Amino acid sequence: MTNDSETQLPADGDATAEEAAAVPRTRIPELLHAAVEAVGGVERPGQVRMAEAVADAVDHGEHLLVQAGTGTGKSLAYLVPALAHGDRVVVATATLALQRQLVERDLPRTVDALHPVLRRRPLFAMLKGRSNYLCLHRANEGTPSDEGEGLFDPVDALGGPTGKLGQEVLRLRDWADETETGDRDDMSPGVSDKAWAQLSVNSKECLGATRCAYGQECFAEKARERAKLADVVVTNHAMLAIDAIEGAPVLPEHGLLIVDEAHELVNRVTGAATAELTVGAVNRAVKRAARLANEKAVDALQAAAENYHGLMETAQPGRVEELPEYLAYAVTAIRDASRQVITSLGETRDKGLSDEDAVRKQAMASAETLHETAERLLEDSEYDVVWIERSDRYGLGTASLRVAPLSVSGLLREGLYKERSVVLTSATLKLGGDFNGVAGSLGLPKETRLPDERTPGDNPEPGLSSGSEEEAVPYWRGLDVGSPFKYPKQGILYVAKHLADPGRDPERPDMLDELAELIGAAGGRTLGLFSSMRGAQAAAEAMRERLDHRILLQGEDTLGELIREFASDATTCLFGTLSLWQGVDVPGSACQLVVMDRIPFPRPDDPLMSARQKDVEQHGGNGFMAVAATHAALLMAQGAGRLVRAADDRGVVAVLDPRVETKRYGSFFRSSMPEFWYTTDRNQVRRSLAAIDASAAPVRPVAKRG
Repeated sequence: MTNDSETQLPADGDATAEEAAAVPRTRIPELLHAAVEAVGGVERPGQVRMAEAVADAVDHGEHLLVQAGTGTGKSLAYLVPALAHGDRVVVATATLALQRQLVERDLPRTVDALHPVLRRRPLFAMLKGRSNYLCLHRANEGTPSDEGEGLFDPVDALGGPTGKLGQEVLRLRDWADETETGDRDDMSPGVSDKAWAQLSVNSKECLGATRCAYGQECFAEKARERAKLADVVVTNHAMLAIDAIEGAPVLPEHGLLIVDEAHELVNRVTGAATAELTVGAVNRAVKRAARLANEKAVDALQAAAENYHGLMETAQPGRVEELPEYLAYAVTAIRDASRQVITSLGETRDKGLSDEDAVRKQAMASAETLHETAERLLEDSEYDVVWIERSDRYGLGTASLRVAPLSVSGLLREGLYKERSVVLTSATLKLGGDFNGVAGSLGLPKETRLPDERTPGDNPEPGLSSGSEEEAVPYWRGLDVGSPFKYPKQGILYVAKHLADPGRDPERPDMLDELAELIGAAGGRTLGLFSSMRGAQAAAEAMRERLDHRILLQGEDTLGELIREFASDATTCLFGTLSLWQGVDVPGSACQLVVMDRIPFPRPDDPLMSARQKDVEQHGGNGFMAVAATHAALLMAQGAGRLVRAADDRGVVAVLDPRVETKRYGSFFRSSMPEFWYTTDRNQVRRSLAAIDASAAPVRPVAKRG
């Protein structure tokens, strides 16, 4: 992502890098006020509190967890003290929407607003993983073939210029001549994953800037160079995970790390640390090695692939606590054969092949990934969870082996908090009344002081944590700055206490009756959040039969288009599953009822979650509360946050699971959600929904991007 600030030189009167110094903490409110005015926002008390806390944490070398409710303006609350401090800062977010907001809106205006005080214009840049940028070598020279024919033209291979994939590749090639960034997210409309894969490379497949004919023009290399010069680097959680856990720095050195949308970090790090051994990956490695590796090595890998394929065809999904002998033999064969291929690729060269480097790089990358994954599966580490997974839950298709870390808290503790201050912020970090659950998952020890107890100037000894000295984690504290919204007056939390407890079967006639009545009272305007796709589909089918309201269902169109349609018509409802629980932003009267069908506990047969729960119990803890309940509470808090997105929003969050009221753990879920007015009175809720519907303002349609 380019921006004007990246290329500007210091103006007359600007301080040089040597002259620039941190702005005194006492001036943070003044700077924040200027920045808020520049972006056309409204200053909030919680925003000021957060900005001062971030400045304080940086000054004292501490770590800070900040819960900042929707509407607080947390982006400016961390950007202003970060820019004022003067050290390089990395901001890692989970969503593209927030990355764009920071780079295209917040940072340019904030830099302009703070320039008179800072006497400098901080530079900022976006940095993503290499595979997010178009590869000019592939765009101009073609793609290494998996059929052993060297570089080939993907347009011809994908049905020619008239085929859908061929047309997408042609469009990518044309775009390569126009784009300044090569960033996939800057291409509109976008292309399919398969098309993008033809003209992109990962870090292992890249030839390297010094060996590639297009190294000087490379989009990924230019992005890295901009990041090295920038004062603020905006990246994503995946890049942060790679930087923290793989021991190979991909981010420039920095003194402050800000993790926004921090409730997502554990899942993103887990994803980055998860490996999979698929039949397809082994077969691709065979094809890629066939041209350059010796015949003996390729034959060995081919035999290992065939054996593994046969075993995976009949393998049953589920956790594997110890690889059975037959499976261990198959994985060992893949490991040893892939090592032979790696050795062979390093020894053989054909000087007559102009495309040899690209072909070799791709083949080597496949073989190395196979070897690393097989080696990890055979280690049988107590810190990993291994399971067999099928893409089709009913047993059709070929299974694969997956391996993921039992916990990422240790990885984060070692890789995230050393030699820099870390600020983690989100609207949902405080579950069940405190930060300890989320902090523990993020690698921080239990907090022993109350939030805000430390007074300014109280600087704990560096290297000590709020836990024991053996933890060796610097002091951290939690701060809840609240929300500018008046939740008790703007929203109702309704739990349908009279319903039967949900079972495993999505068919719940009493729940469907309740759902239909609530939608009718609300006049549509309903976002339905379901714990499974089966549940969402069953509810959509039932409501389409019973009601005149239009029911949109996730999967029937792109998510962006569904949200636009939902936001544009007050009588329309939108039903879906996990991706709707977080990130949907529809302020105004289009969304006045948010329904959750049940507590979104992880599936009992989820290998990773069940393993984590068992591990907590073996160490004397409450596995259900620490894993299952915490997972569900985070989702419910995020889901409830879809209701009130602006100061004049009103409505109801309806939980159609009586356990939130009737079970002992119900209070944990209620205290994790916004402080709405609480009731179990079904008649009161219907009257309230009808009144809100009758007085609703016109909807605020979501503009179509691009």
